[in-house]
Amino acid sequence: MKIILYLSVALIAIAFLILVISLTKTLKAVKETLESVSETLDGLENQLKGVTGETTMLLHKTNALAEDIQQKAEKLETVVDGVQGVGHAVQGVGNTVSDLNASLQKVSRSVSSAVVRNEDKIVQIVQWGTALKELKDKWTDKKKSTDNKRTNQSEVVIHTQQLEGGRG
Repeated sequence: MKIILYLSVALIAIAFLILVISLTKTLKAVKETLESVSETLDGLENQLKGVTGETTMLLHKTNALAEDIQQKAEKLETVVDGVQGVGHAVQGVGNTVSDLNASLQKVSRSVSSAVVRNEDKIVQIVQWGTALKELKDKWTDKKKSTDNKRTNQSEVVIHTQQLEGGRG
């Protein structure tokens, strides 16, 4: 009867050992996956910083270009108005300049709207990146907290054993 009891205890210990090994492998795989996600998020964050900076610079350049075009169009308009009385040939030049002005304004509006459309996407990507980064930070903090609790529990067990050993 005792042999069956000892064999049962040994079987339970082996099963527990197998469970611990499997759990360890699983946790290592999860750790590697989360580290990979963390690296990906860091890369994404760096890329977003670059894209945001480039978009901001492009928006400033577009605004400056639009202002410059507007000022030049106003100057050309006054020139065209003064020249219109000179003759039909000059009128053609004025029409050409007006057409050029309209084309430049279309291009300026097109560039501005493209930048605005991309800004919404960039803002959305930055928000997703921030949310993922916060999840990663929370997971890291929780893991550190769990590790600290385990260390403290191990120290309590060691001190308790030392105290019990000193009494015996």
